[in-house]
Amino acid sequence: MTQLKYVNANGLDFAYYEAGPTDAPLALCLHGFPDTAHTWRHLLPALGDAGYHAVAPFMRGYAPTGIPADGAYQAGALAADANALHDALGGGDDAVLIGHDWGAIATYGATGHSPERWRRAVTMTVPPLGGVLADFFGFDYGQFKRSFYIFLFQTPLAEAGAAAHDMALIDGLWRDWSPGYHHAEQDIAHVKESLREPANLEAAIGYYRALFDPSKHLEKYAAEQEAVTRTGERPTLYLHGTDDGCIGADVVGSAKDHLPPGSRVDLVEGVGHFLHLERPEVINRKILDWLAE
Repeated sequence: MTQLKYVNANGLDFAYYEAGPTDAPLALCLHGFPDTAHTWRHLLPALGDAGYHAVAPFMRGYAPTGIPADGAYQAGALAADANALHDALGGGDDAVLIGHDWGAIATYGATGHSPERWRRAVTMTVPPLGGVLADFFGFDYGQFKRSFYIFLFQTPLAEAGAAAHDMALIDGLWRDWSPGYHHAEQDIAHVKESLREPANLEAAIGYYRALFDPSKHLEKYAAEQEAVTRTGERPTLYLHGTDDGCIGADVVGSAKDHLPPGSRVDLVEGVGHFLHLERPEVINRKILDWLAE
């Protein structure tokens, strides 16, 4: 990865890695939980070589990006961050947005709220919320088990549980979510470094608390929040691994119904939640081919 850089957007100092010429079309890559900008180490150079200014920020609350003063971790705030980063990084109407996990949720909101900023999008492992929440609350026992951490994160025990035994929860999630990925040590070390301070860990958990608690939503992000669950306009490639241990592939069935016209759903055989790290050559090619259309 290149040397860290910083940019102020939406009132927050974002740390980011980049590749490619800075005057090229912007390709903004957003990570999820429990992850960091390092997750894009294979895709960033590929995007740069393809003629994009590829940028991977650490999301709000993930060190070394700052803790937001407004304490907002709702999906609408993440979408607002993406659109603000577009402006701060000099993006044009030829920019593209790529999101994994929570980054996917931010991508739905950003492209839905401001389609004029983005030409195309790629999302991975979290289908459009308009469909996945309905599927999630279909009371599937298997998905409930996979989602135990979400329920833990609604409780006062969340921070202590996540920090216990050198953040062993993070090790376990990576192991369960991508059972075929046996080289996660470096990724996990970066996550623990980013979330080691209590304020950063609380921030990462805050995403989940805001997901189900509207009282934690700020009015200034209301438009972006509404856009998160609305079908947008920009064609989106959705990628999901058949062995995903976080959100089962069986929950992806209705994804296409909630994506914009011209979108595509691609179930990738034999990979889990961190599919872009498990099979970087395959996933990079799918993304680059989609962006070239």
